[in-house]
Amino acid sequence: MSGQFQRLADQDRQPVDLTIDGTAIQALEGDTLLTAILLHRDHLRQSEFGDGARGGFCLMGACQDCWVSAADGSRLRACTTYVVQGMSIVTAPEAGA
Repeated sequence: MSGQFQRLADQDRQPVDLTIDGTAIQALEGDTLLTAILLHRDHLRQSEFGDGARGGFCLMGACQDCWVSAADGSRLRACTTYVVQGMSIVTAPEAGA
């Protein structure tokens, strides 16, 4: 599946391996979770209110549209959280089951 984002420049940073909803992906050091996810998918998460796919909104941590969960259940804002080697992210409760 192609992503909503496409990296055009700044490709010389170190790779970072992480897992999103059980799928291994690779991002670059300094990427936010939002960037990493949208480079690989066409949406960030499904709305918990049943109104479809969400892609983030403000991209700066103000709108509350980009919440995802770490594998331990802690909530993270995808647009302000940087990727870390080996992190595991769940974008929907059923995705982690």
